[in-house]
Amino acid sequence: MIATRLAPHVNLQGRNFLDLAELDPTEFHALLRLARELKGDASVATRSLLRGRTLAMLFEKPSLRTRVSFEVAVTSLGGQALFASGSEMLVGTRESPEDAARVLSRYVDAVVVRTHEHEPLERFAAAASVPVINGLSALYHPCQAFADVLTMEERFGSVEGLRVVYLGDARNNVATSLAQAVVLLGGSMRFAAPLSHRPSEATLERLAELGASTGGRARAFTDPVRALRGADVVYTDVWTSMGEEHLHERNAAMLLPYAVTERSFAYTAPHAVFMHCLPAHRGQEVAPAVIDGARSLVFDQAENRLHAQRALLVALITDGKGTLL
Repeated sequence: MIATRLAPHVNLQGRNFLDLAELDPTEFHALLRLARELKGDASVATRSLLRGRTLAMLFEKPSLRTRVSFEVAVTSLGGQALFASGSEMLVGTRESPEDAARVLSRYVDAVVVRTHEHEPLERFAAAASVPVINGLSALYHPCQAFADVLTMEERFGSVEGLRVVYLGDARNNVATSLAQAVVLLGGSMRFAAPLSHRPSEATLERLAELGASTGGRARAFTDPVRALRGADVVYTDVWTSMGEEHLHERNAAMLLPYAVTERSFAYTAPHAVFMHCLPAHRGQEVAPAVIDGARSLVFDQAENRLHAQRALLVALITDGKGTLL
C-alpha cells in the first residue's frame, strides 16, 4: 500500500483548473508534491487510482504533448479517455458552452478543453458539475506551467529565489502561466520583450499580488542582456502562436534581438538551464546549440507533462487523500 496524498488540509476534489491564479501557494505545493510522488511510484496499486473514471478531451487546437500526456495519464491510472477534435467540438458554435458542459457532466468524470478564446471556457466550466481543466486557451496554459516548475524543482530543489527569464512574446499564454507559477512559488520572473510584446500593466500588477505572500516578483525589460544577467532559467517559446500565423513576419523582425543564442545564453549564471515548451523552431527563437545542448531541459519538461497531468487528475477527481488500494 502507498500513502500518496495531498496535504491533510488541502482538498481540490471537484475544483476546476483554468488558471494558476486560482490556487494558493499551499495548494500548488501540494500538487507538486503529489506529482513527485506519483512520478516515483511504479507500483501496481497506483494503476487503479482512477479505475472506472472517464476523461473527456475536447480539442479545438492541434496537440501532441497535451493530448498524449493526458491520455497516458488517465489510462495509466486505470481510467479511460474520450477524444473529440476540430469540428466535433467547437465550444459556443454548435451548441452553447453551458449546454455542452451540462450534457458532458452526465457522462464523464472530468473534461480537458483545449480551445481558442478563454471566455467560452469559463462559461463551460461554470456550468459543468465535474472538474474542467484548461488544456490551453488564448490567455493561459496552466498545465504547461505546472510541468515547468516541477522540472525546475527537480533541477534546483526549489523555485523559491530562482531567477527565471522569459524572452520573446511575453504576452502569450505560456509566458503568463509560467510567471504565475514562478511568483506563486517565491521565484523572480523577468520578461525580456519589446514594448509591443510586453505584458500589460494589469498582468504585472496581478503577478505582484500573487507573489505578495511568497516573495515572488515580476519585472519587464526591453534590454535582453539586463534580463539575462545572472539568470538561473532561460525560457522561450515560438514567436507566433497558433492562429496568428499572419503575424509571423512582423514578429520575426521585432523579436529577433530576443532570440536565445549561444552569445546571449552566456550572460546567465554558470549553472543556468534552458527551457522551451515545444514545438521549437531551431534557428529562430533559439539556436540549435542551446536547445540541443547539455543544459537544455526541454525533454524533461515534456516528460513532466505526464506526471503533472496524473497529479491533476488524481487531485481533482478523487479526494487525493488516504491509502491508495
